[in-house]
Amino acid sequence: MRQRMQWWKLLGLAGVVGVAATGVVVARAERRRRAYTPEEIRARLRDRHAEAATTPPADAES
Repeated sequence: MRQRMQWWKLLGLAGVVGVAATGVVVARAERRRRAYTPEEIRARLRDRHAEAATTPPADAES
């Protein structure tokens, strides 16, 4: 019985560590995203739009 409780504790601890690690990854990505200036974001969106406008849609090739 005691051995089974230890497994549950380890499983719970692993879950907590996983959630914390996910939070760190999300926070890091959010910081990178917010590091762009509005002008950089506009330029990137314009580039992506221009690229999408020149690429034919995938269903048109069929």
